[in-house]
Amino acid sequence: MTEGLPEMASAGMLDAQAFTRTVAEPCAPRVLRGLARDWPTVAAARESRRALFTYLLGFDSGRTAQAFVGAPAIGGRYDYGDGAGGFNFDRETLALSEALARIAAAADRPDLPSLYLGSLPAELHFPGFAEENTTLPLPPGVQPRIWLGNASRVACHYDTYDNLAIVVAGRRRFTLYPPDAIGDLYVGPIDHTMAGQPTSLAAGSASGDPRYPRFEAARERALVVELEPGDALYIPKLWWHQVEATEPVNMLVNYWWDGFSAGPDAPYTTMLLAMIAIAERPAAERAAWRAFFDHYVFRPDGHPLAHLPEERHGILGPLRANYGRIRATIMQILRGG
Repeated sequence: MTEGLPEMASAGMLDAQAFTRTVAEPCAPRVLRGLARDWPTVAAARESRRALFTYLLGFDSGRTAQAFVGAPAIGGRYDYGDGAGGFNFDRETLALSEALARIAAAADRPDLPSLYLGSLPAELHFPGFAEENTTLPLPPGVQPRIWLGNASRVACHYDTYDNLAIVVAGRRRFTLYPPDAIGDLYVGPIDHTMAGQPTSLAAGSASGDPRYPRFEAARERALVVELEPGDALYIPKLWWHQVEATEPVNMLVNYWWDGFSAGPDAPYTTMLLAMIAIAERPAAERAAWRAFFDHYVFRPDGHPLAHLPEERHGILGPLRANYGRIRATIMQILRGG
């Protein structure tokens, strides 16, 4: 099921540059059906749960990993709550073999706690996995992460990287909201999170919940897609997404990267610095800075020095030629120079 999301039958015909131009540059979600249908791990998952787990254990590096463990009462909905740390689940450190055994047990016994292993770097926990399950149109060096568990719902959040998510086992339902819905999502704290990113408190709530009246506007803009094994979804930076794994055993592989970075500096860092520099100044001054940000950074009317010859653009010339100069100026200012 797809509501309002463009699809491609497969991205196998795209190289990394074509993928960036066709899929990533529009900054809109895109479904890539059958992208990983020929992966050995997808074949193992189709065969059986046992075949999938045997395949994964063949790559086991012996490292332990942190797992979310949820009581049956939460139904796999890992979220804020009254438990330790203010969440409704516990964290345990487990070996892969033990985690897989507990996932299998909970799949057969709904009265047992569910388990969720998230964001395991494949090169650390499953060395060799990436080499056998590859042929993706991504930039060199982008490494996969593995997500394993029982039926679950991961709270609606965003990432600051481009995200390619591939279903290996089970099925996934993604509910997405555009970045500009942030004000209607009732986002929780940015420094007290379940797994690194702030989450929406309203997404997934019942219609008409009096705590979140503005969420009704976001609900009408939601995009929903369901993926089967081998299918993939490209999620651009800052797009909100709630992820539901709908079967007793599920596995997803994802890739995070920044396809448009000119250097090590990240937009999120800029936003945090702007919070301390601008956020609590008088409203009229904030409006003035917004005009300057629009003019120099967001550029809705084009390049700010388009009225001058290019040789007179100075540090506003091509970024790749001026990146080091701008960064050096910033660092000098921050050091008080």
